Formats: sequence, structure tokens, C-alpha cells
Amino acid sequence: KRLKAIEEFSDLGSGFNIAMRDLDIRGAGNLLGGEQSGFINEIGFEMYQKILDEAIQELRMEHEELRETDVGGSQKYKQTERSKYITDCSIDTDMEILIPDEYVNNNSERLNLYRELDDSKSEEDLIKFQKHLIDRFGPVPEQTLELINTIRLRWKAIEIGFEKVILKNNRLTGYFIPNQNSGYYQSEIFTKVLNYVQRNQRVCRMKENNSKLTLSFENIKTIEDAMKVLTGILS
Repeated sequence: KRLKAIEEFSDLGSGFNIAMRDLDIRGAGNLLGGEQSGFINEIGFEMYQKILDEAIQELRMEHEELRETDVGGSQKYKQTERSKYITDCSIDTDMEILIPDEYVNNNSERLNLYRELDDSKSEEDLIKFQKHLIDRFGPVPEQTLELINTIRLRWKAIEIGFEKVILKNNRLTGYFIPNQNSGYYQSEIFTKVLNYVQRNQRVCRMKENNSKLTLSFENIKTIEDAMKVLTGILS
């Protein structure tokens, strides 16, 4: 099985795929389950990794709260508050945001690029990623630039308190935390959202349906448009 895996993933940069296949062959060890593979087969490695990341984030947040008081300034407080309530945000859109086949024609390479982009943690990472694309593959297509901007949009959404964003048919809808008892609804950032809605009732609409609170905007045609309205909430 291992020889077949090496034969199948022979392209340059396929080390990750080989490692994952080896993990599947020999089992993942006690870290990922009760015995060898355990429940990892039920939820998949990526889902397990997401759960583990969220647990680590919660522990890190508890540590930061103990270590820091009011020292650090407003920017540090914003970062701390953001990670306290939201760890990730999914974005669903009908826009063409991808790395085209004709730009990167190797499937494994595109997969690695998607993974690298998703792992970006800062604006510097995104700039470095874009320069990396230009150096290797030439000028970045519009669809890929929009894909990169989607990561920025996700960061803005997390900062606001959205756990899901739908951008379809020129309409942007952000879904807030479903737990109405969450401390988020007494937080400074949610107060800022409410103030924004009161000042901009013509351009946005907040409503609750089936215990789900949403904020929506019309005439949002691009990822850049979405970025502008979310940035307006935070300003």
C-alpha cells in the first residue's frame, strides 16, 4: 500500500498527500482516538483538527484573560474579545472565487495552495501568499484575487460576530451567534453593531427568525463591496 501511495503521488510537493495516506494505512495513534484510528474514521481528520484548534483557542483565551488586565490598549482588547466568542466563520457565495485550472494545472498543487491560504493568520501572510503566486505562476487572475479577499472578509466577519456569511444574488447576510445567552450580546462589539444599524437603517436590515439573528445588506456585487460594509460596522 505504501509503494502504491508513493507511485500515485510522485509529483513534486506531494509529501503531504503521502503522509496522509500513510496515516490512513497505519492508523493515527492515541492522540486521534481510543486506540489506533478510533473515532477519527467517523469524523475525518480535518474535522478533528478543527475541533482541536477550537479547544486550543479556548485554552489560550483563558490564559490571556488571566495574564492580562486592562493593559494592552484597545487593539489588543478587540483581538481578545473577537476570539472569545467566534473561532471561525463559513462563507457561502455564488461568486467565482477559486484558483483556475489554467492558472495552476496540477490538482495536488492547487490543493496545497488552498490549504496554505486557509492557514493564513495575518495580512502579511496574504501579501506573501500573493507574491508567491506571482513568482511561480504569473499575474494573479481576478477569481483568485477575490478568493484572497474572501479570507479578509472572513476575518472581518469573525471580528463582528458572524459565524456564517451568505453572499448570493447581490445580497449579503451575516448570521450571529445562535446562543442568545452568549456574553457576546453584552459585549462592546455587539453594541457597536446595534449603533451602526440604528444609523444606517436604509442600507441594512436586522431581523430574527427561528431564534436566528441576521444582518443583511442589498446590492453587494463583489467581495470588495462586502468588505466595505463590514469595515463600516467596525469603524
